[in-house]
Amino acid sequence: MSDAVPPVDLQPPGRERVRAAAAALGLDVELVERPPARSLHEAAELLGIEPADIVKTIVVKRRSGDYLFALVPGGRKISWPPFRTLLGVNKLAMPDAATAFQATGYERGTITVLGASAPLPVYADERILERGGRISIGAGEHGWSAFVDAAEYLTAIGAVTADLTEPEDPQS
Repeated sequence: MSDAVPPVDLQPPGRERVRAAAAALGLDVELVERPPARSLHEAAELLGIEPADIVKTIVVKRRSGDYLFALVPGGRKISWPPFRTLLGVNKLAMPDAATAFQATGYERGTITVLGASAPLPVYADERILERGGRISIGAGEHGWSAFVDAAEYLTAIGAVTADLTEPEDPQS
């Protein structure tokens, strides 16, 4: 039997992959079904949490063509200059939705490190640890959220933490 990752269309549904990956890491994860949300703020309201408690998993492409994950608290966005400096590169980009799907096996809005179709390096904004406690992450499927302990999650996935973000423009 091959150790190769099966094609995305043959993999189990997203939340099952998340649950299995969390179990393999010994990580306690709670999956919660929720109505569709049109924004991060609406999702936070539906979940009864602050927007900063939702951690966005963003796929980033290096000029070399490989990918990585950036974990960004709600209400913040990647600050590109310090992120490029941390990685020692001069160019980073966010791929389109189809490319992000190919890189992770998850659609935008559901992307998570847990159960991604390929292991990618993970960089997390240090504010995730500073805030501490439970955070909400992508659950691999629309209409679902996953809750994990922030410190346990970042340790389990081997995230490098650094100052990677800046406040989002409130007008955007």
